[in-house]
Amino acid sequence: MKTTVFSIIPLSSKGAGESLTRRVDLWRPNSVTLIQEGRDVDVHVGHSRARGLRTHLRHSNIRHEVLISNLQNEMEKQTGYRSSRKRRSEFQYDYEVYHSLEEIQSWMYEMNRTHPHLVDMFSIGRSFEGRPLYVLQLGKRTRSYKKAVWIDCGVHAREWIGPAFCQWFVKEALHSYKHDSVMRRLMNQLNFYIMPVFNVDGYHFSWTTDRFWRKTRSKNAKYQCRGVDANRNWKVKWCEEGASSHPCDDTYCGPFPESEPEVKAVAKFLRKHRKRVRAYISIHAYAQMLLYPYSYKYATIPNFNCVESAAQNAVTALYSAYGVRYRYGPASTTLYVSSGSSMDWAYKNGIPYAFAFELRDTGYFGFLLPESLINPTCTETMRAVKTIASGLLKKCSA
Repeated sequence: MKTTVFSIIPLSSKGAGESLTRRVDLWRPNSVTLIQEGRDVDVHVGHSRARGLRTHLRHSNIRHEVLISNLQNEMEKQTGYRSSRKRRSEFQYDYEVYHSLEEIQSWMYEMNRTHPHLVDMFSIGRSFEGRPLYVLQLGKRTRSYKKAVWIDCGVHAREWIGPAFCQWFVKEALHSYKHDSVMRRLMNQLNFYIMPVFNVDGYHFSWTTDRFWRKTRSKNAKYQCRGVDANRNWKVKWCEEGASSHPCDDTYCGPFPESEPEVKAVAKFLRKHRKRVRAYISIHAYAQMLLYPYSYKYATIPNFNCVESAAQNAVTALYSAYGVRYRYGPASTTLYVSSGSSMDWAYKNGIPYAFAFELRDTGYFGFLLPESLINPTCTETMRAVKTIASGLLKKCSA
């Protein structure tokens, strides 16, 4: 089925929001309440409605452009013809293509099997549909107590570049351990907890049924709509501004905090290890931003100077790879206000460096970032994450 992605600049936030959401799938921002006058809005519409929308926008003098005229073609480049694409053996895992959940989990087993001195694989629980929630621990087993960094990817199912980055990070950490003095020092002095796919049910669903699915796959007793936004389900200003209480919305906060077994499992693990975990990093897409708390309010965090410096250094390191610019700052002012986020929860629970990356791009490809851009996106992000981790080994005075 042919569908189209538009980028629209509304003249009025209220009018655009009410008329748009009745007919489109909103990509950016992810809620109608966040539409602002003069700010880009990315929408996905069915082929039958594309012409009507274009006419409406033209008559209303609303500036717009078509980003992807045939979404189906772009999707098939990533999944539709996988069997005809050259597949490599387990020992030649291709990090420059997107992988299904089954492939990622097989890869995790392989990393654990082939690097026993640096990798430990374990499950922290099960998803709503019963899938194991796997985490890889990376690091040299030098001493019992080490500072740690948590990195999760794939919180929102359709953001496929996230799991691709988590795999890239593991590959780079293991392959460069012997010849990269910075990585060797990080692996010797820190532990990294890597969760390549946080939202396993949703990610699987995005491969099999709906490429643009965002939420988890939990069931609701009163509504047929399934799933909860796993980044609005945390116990920090839960279900306030920037989250929805309606189960059919993409930003649905859930029936109560930590209602989702995936969120509950990660929160339990982080609470248990909160004294050691010094940095929390969540990988999302898209917007090219590096965000830090607060998300839920316009306020300055107590250790602002240290976190701001870490973000600036990370963005500078990222830029050094290909000249790609990332904005950075508090999530509430840099992106938008949202409550119940994992980043705010991590910070509120004693993790001093809490970040959320919004990877490439800024809207041209959106959630369908081509596989040709996996390498440069992950290469530059790797530099940023290494910079954040290196900063943990230095003393910062707030």
